[in-house]
Amino acid sequence: MRKVVFAFNYSADGYCSHTGMAPDAELHDYFTGVLRKASTILYGRITYQLMVPYWPDIARTQSETESENEFARVFDSLDLVVFSTTLKHVGGNKTRIVGGNLAEEVLALKQQPGKDICVGSLSIASQLSARGLIDEYQFVIHPVVAGKGPRLFESVKLQDSFRLDFMGSKTLRSGVVALQYRKHS
Repeated sequence: MRKVVFAFNYSADGYCSHTGMAPDAELHDYFTGVLRKASTILYGRITYQLMVPYWPDIARTQSETESENEFARVFDSLDLVVFSTTLKHVGGNKTRIVGGNLAEEVLALKQQPGKDICVGSLSIASQLSARGLIDEYQFVIHPVVAGKGPRLFESVKLQDSFRLDFMGSKTLRSGVVALQYRKHS
């Protein structure tokens, strides 16, 4: 069965704002590695519109650094599923819109052949977490205090807390620390 993986950038004070975060080659390489293990990314409309057409354009033009270009190539090779009730059209033949039940769609995706399913949106991650459908979490903590921004579970309140099992960590030269956990079994 495919795993659902949520890997996301956080400030040291728990915000998911990119304010003050400085992505470098090593960070892009880290997330490229995450995406190489996946064949699908789940997005909400807002995050999808932040990522597309930006990364597909870089994949096409190869106009950035080597690490950004590689991230873009890997990103552009994946299937994208956008959960939205307002978005009516998406570009590309590897992207589809789903307006229905998030949990049912993810359970169906998990049964299909393929690599991991990444979650690239806080709202989707919050909803899936509340339903126990995320198998692995990668909290990528940046050495910056943002003081504001969105947070996980801002839009969805958990009924009960849940345990995670530590899988490992990786410290990047910039001081970014990636903490890896799996759902407690």
